Amino acid sequence: MRIFHLSAECYPIAKVGGLADVVGALPKYQNQAGQNAAVVMPFYNRKFVHENTFVVVFQGTTLLGTRRIYFEILKETTDKLGFELFLIKIPGLLDRENIYSYPDEQDQFMAFQICFLDWINWSGQTPDLVHCHDHHSGLVPFMMYHSALYTRLAHIPTIFTIHNGQYHGAFGWERLNLLPEIDFYKTGLLDWNGGINPLASAVKCCWRFTTVSPNYLKELSINSNGLEYLFYVERHKGYGIINGIDTDVWDANADPMVPNKFTATTVNKGKQKNKELLCTRFHLSADKPLIVFIGRLVVEKGADVLPAAIERSIQQHGDDVNFLILGTGDPETEMALQKLKDLYPQNCNVFIGYDESLAHLIYAGADFLLMPSRVEPCGLNQLYAIRYGTIPVVRTTGGLADTVIDFGDENGYGIRFNNVSVDDISSSITRAVELYSDSKKMLLLRKRMMGLDFSWYRSAKEYIDLYESLTPTI
Repeated sequence: MRIFHLSAECYPIAKVGGLADVVGALPKYQNQAGQNAAVVMPFYNRKFVHENTFVVVFQGTTLLGTRRIYFEILKETTDKLGFELFLIKIPGLLDRENIYSYPDEQDQFMAFQICFLDWINWSGQTPDLVHCHDHHSGLVPFMMYHSALYTRLAHIPTIFTIHNGQYHGAFGWERLNLLPEIDFYKTGLLDWNGGINPLASAVKCCWRFTTVSPNYLKELSINSNGLEYLFYVERHKGYGIINGIDTDVWDANADPMVPNKFTATTVNKGKQKNKELLCTRFHLSADKPLIVFIGRLVVEKGADVLPAAIERSIQQHGDDVNFLILGTGDPETEMALQKLKDLYPQNCNVFIGYDESLAHLIYAGADFLLMPSRVEPCGLNQLYAIRYGTIPVVRTTGGLADTVIDFGDENGYGIRFNNVSVDDISSSITRAVELYSDSKKMLLLRKRMMGLDFSWYRSAKEYIDLYESLTPTI
């Protein structure tokens, strides 16, 4: 089956969040399962394109409203990522360094989608299925089925995956003229709340939509930034498929970024050595439980509550706990965490920014990973932690609820709490500190976690089964 994944991000070419990790892994594992999956994304003037070889496989022009634009389709020549990679380059529009935040971002992603459709319409590259990811490609299903230019594509199934339903990409009707030759009787399929909403349109027009965890599928009918009723009405089209992780990249016994490698059999010894390296670097004690946070310091991740919760826990447990924070985001949260570091240098340290190698070392050396997220469609950090024998301490929401079982329950291995509050977070930290004192229980939970399968093999099969239900003759 020929599958095109359409996305604004893909690791390692361009990454802002979990979207890139999914699109950078899922096609590879689908190909390993015997499919023919490729990724199509915008061209970014970044390190990856300079260090690899591309060839132009298609050139064309198209209209963006009344503006004639020239575009190229570039293909990476070696398929080194485990799948074919195609980049859409538009001089002056899709040839920049950053992924988001340009003033003409709407034009960028509109042009990206139109150029993709023009290419597969005219080049003979017609896929068996188009898999769109998030609102940046959300108008593709509508255009495939309701634009006179693309009638030869109207039979092709489309899947739309929602990685974060809080972001819709909405804009006003004055930009309707950017769409090519649409059926104006169908404009209701574009509309939500008086404007054009790409995410809503994709949900209405695609054959099936998926979310990145089963629990998040339920939550969208309760909290999706104004689309709650739509997800309720269209729920029959929805499937929740938990994200996987790339077990080739996340392997504690082979990770080049982990100095002291380990397996489930040697987890205690290996983690302790990595923990000692971390604690030496950040002036903490390797004899205490090390509780870490890795991620964006934003409200969505519950980071605004972190400083108060950490301070209360330090006051409660004194010299019996350490905290290490890796992240960047809200300046006030950054300042509050830096203040904690200054007040409690023996118990807390902070790295403002992001460092991939450091993140891997933290997963490999930490005892507990804290994720007090308000919204977490799937979450990957808890899966990385589980893979490296680090006990996740998570709020019961989204994919965290699907992937973490509290150690107090049968076959559990993590710590869960219900509210993004100082009380709930500090209570969970108390449970972690008490658990740490039971070395036999800690070892049992570490081995149990490292034996779990959250690989893309399982998730890729679920996607393939869904594809095949829509294309039974292929």
